[in-house]
Amino acid sequence: MENLPTYTKSQLALRNGQDKPEIWCAFKGLIYDVSLSKLWRNGKHYEHWAGQDLTEEMEDAPHTVNVFDKFTVIGKLQ
Repeated sequence: MENLPTYTKSQLALRNGQDKPEIWCAFKGLIYDVSLSKLWRNGKHYEHWAGQDLTEEMEDAPHTVNVFDKFTVIGKLQ
């Protein structure tokens, strides 16, 4: 994990499923690629949007934080 590239919030915001083909979300400082998930089509998952840090929003989620275990970590949020 220590050799992962670092991305800014601005770079993360471009991976929202609209501006680029990648769909990324950040959680607790790590950036996950959720592009292959059917639940993140077009960068939206219920009322959540990709391209941002979802750490605070996870508190109200109906699932546990382990949901990120199935996604690939591709970087760190600066």
